[in-house]
Amino acid sequence: MKKLICIIVLISNTVLFAQKKDSKNNTNFELGKGLTFNLNEGNYQFYLGGFIQPSISFEKTQGNNTEYLFNSKRSFFMLGGNLVNEKISFLVQTDFSLASPLMDAWVAYHPTSWLTISAGQKQTFVNNREMMIREDRLQFTERGMLSQTFSNTGREFGLFFESKFGTKFGFAPKFAITSGDGRNSFGTDSRDTDLGGLKVGGRLDLYPLGFFSEGNDLLTADLAREQSPKILFGGAISKNNGASNAVGEGHGDFMLYNASGKTNLPDYTQVYIDLLFKYKGFSFLGEYANATVNGLNINYLDDAASQILAPQQISEFLVLGDSYNLQFGYVTEKGFSFDMRYESNSPEFATNLNSFLTDASSYTFGLSKYLNNNKLKIQATITSVNNQNGNNQTFGELMMQIAF
Repeated sequence: MKKLICIIVLISNTVLFAQKKDSKNNTNFELGKGLTFNLNEGNYQFYLGGFIQPSISFEKTQGNNTEYLFNSKRSFFMLGGNLVNEKISFLVQTDFSLASPLMDAWVAYHPTSWLTISAGQKQTFVNNREMMIREDRLQFTERGMLSQTFSNTGREFGLFFESKFGTKFGFAPKFAITSGDGRNSFGTDSRDTDLGGLKVGGRLDLYPLGFFSEGNDLLTADLAREQSPKILFGGAISKNNGASNAVGEGHGDFMLYNASGKTNLPDYTQVYIDLLFKYKGFSFLGEYANATVNGLNINYLDDAASQILAPQQISEFLVLGDSYNLQFGYVTEKGFSFDMRYESNSPEFATNLNSFLTDASSYTFGLSKYLNNNKLKIQATITSVNNQNGNNQTFGELMMQIAF
């Protein structure tokens, strides 16, 4: 009898061990995390996912009729994976609501727990805080005026170095070298080559009260309802050597020349300072942006050097000046979020009425309902933009998000 009991126990333990071992190889679907595959004892992990955002919106410009729009605001599809033993991860991300859908396509190497080196097209960290947040994690239905003024999609092509240190006091230095021409920087074919020089930038983030709950620094609202105050203070700077796009995220939108008729593009510098605070559902995001230009001597608008670039005229080609964003929010325990945002733009050359950056301010009010964390949500926002030129605007939008 004792031998029989020992044999039964031994077989049971063997079966349980085999089940645990086999469980590392599985397929699973979870809303918001997509379809995941774990292979080779969990050493190879792949996932398919995405999200869609159907919306109804309206736009009213002073003196004009109201325009209504119903569409899929964003239609993201993601393919990613991790090669655990090789310390490699990758991501391909597309937005099929755009004519040029490719958003991200990168491979990353993780030599240590504190360092990640990525190569490819990626959402850069040298922009403001909100531009570092993925589109399905925004506090409002749309990015703010500051983000839309100083950036396009926030994607760049190049090399990215990211690190993170500390526990009770954390800091995260980051550095990037990119093409300086934004996403799809080499155009539609081999003849549409990259223009200008490289863009070099960096960011330093400080966590004086320790790190946020896992993933809670990757969105603005305090969905994790931090039980102790958390602060993220950061700053970023970048210099785009030879910009030919209003915010340095494109190429060939304008060209300038020297007296010899050779291309002479200006250098474009952006500086950002931001602060993110969260505590028990309350959140605050403050951002400041400044953009300047240098490398201008005597420039011409044509290669024949017959039309000289007049003083202040460069502001008609590049976004130059300052902007700040202040946004507040509170998420209840039941997932309702009440949010408000105020922003202001100040052009560097206010006397130039044709300046790309105009003097403007805006208010945004938002109401969101988060279902199953951020996997399902319904958002409604209304924004009022006051322009110095008098063409005031009102935007409103109702959006639903499903992440799969």
